[in-house]
Amino acid sequence: MDPFTLFLSILMAIIIVLIISKGIVVIKPWEVGIYVRLGKFVGILRPGVHWVPPFISVVDRLDLRTQVVDVPRQDVITRDNSPVTVDAIVYFRVVDPKKAYFEVTDYRQAVIALAQTTLRSVIGDMELDEILYNRAAINSKLRQILDEATDKWGVRVETVEIREVEPSPTVKRAMEEQTSAERMRRAAILRADGEKRAAILRAEGEKTAQILRAEGERISAILRAEGERLATILRAQGEAQRLRILSLGAASLHSHALTAMSLGTLEKMADGNATKIIIPFEVSKIAEAIAAYLVKGYREPQVREPDIEKLIKLIGKPEEVLGTIPSYEELSTEVKKALEEARKTKPKPAELAKEAEEILREIEET
Repeated sequence: MDPFTLFLSILMAIIIVLIISKGIVVIKPWEVGIYVRLGKFVGILRPGVHWVPPFISVVDRLDLRTQVVDVPRQDVITRDNSPVTVDAIVYFRVVDPKKAYFEVTDYRQAVIALAQTTLRSVIGDMELDEILYNRAAINSKLRQILDEATDKWGVRVETVEIREVEPSPTVKRAMEEQTSAERMRRAAILRADGEKRAAILRAEGEKTAQILRAEGERISAILRAEGERLATILRAQGEAQRLRILSLGAASLHSHALTAMSLGTLEKMADGNATKIIIPFEVSKIAEAIAAYLVKGYREPQVREPDIEKLIKLIGKPEEVLGTIPSYEELSTEVKKALEEARKTKPKPAELAKEAEEILREIEET
């Protein structure tokens, strides 16, 4: 083979290899290829290795993964005329490569522009407080509007997130003052509520204390009245017994004894530093009796012996006259019985009034 023929063969082989290698197209797993030949859409190339005629074919790759675009910051006037600066983030993906390639020049830039105008429209139709507290509703509304608008482009909007809403400095200062006033209002309400509860508790405590104090005073009065009642009964019983004994003994007294007792009574009446003038009843008879006793100037009257049976008949038997004198054990039993009756209605000792506690302590010690 001559050298010229060999050269042409080698040249043809290189050209064929270049043509074959030029037509090899590798599509990655997250991509699809738009195959256009001689200005005509041929088809979509799926992930893998493909060969297309070189020089007359064009293969453009489209990314099918979720893409993130940042919506530029922009100033928006809300419905209540409050200027705010907002920006957002849009997550979308290509679901129809043919539409994304042929229906819009640059679907990525189209999504950004559409999101920017839609965000301005939605924010301008809401009040500032609603924007600050209802971001989830704004995100949902933006996603729905963008998804419907981009469906004809073969693009699906997955999520829209409002990244920042910043009011103007004047509005921000007003909001801070409003927040401070609200916190002061809540603090005043809590303080007033605390004072109300404290007053109620103090009133309840005072009420309980007054009830316990009244209960203690009532029990003290009951115990004091019971003691006075027993003392009065015992004094009356003793006085009655004394009178009966005197009446029983006076029946056999001699006149000399009566005179001596009269002198003793006058001596007691004259005792003391004060000047006293004593005019006894029947002075003449007392003086006559005293003179007769001293000088024995006349005959003493004879006192008859008392008739014991007649005296007992008139006054009563000595046992009846003296009566039943209660023993110490009987008195203690009555006092303890009264104490037990009082304890049934009394509160705890710690809740009694001081005076009632002292009376109970004295009675228990006796």
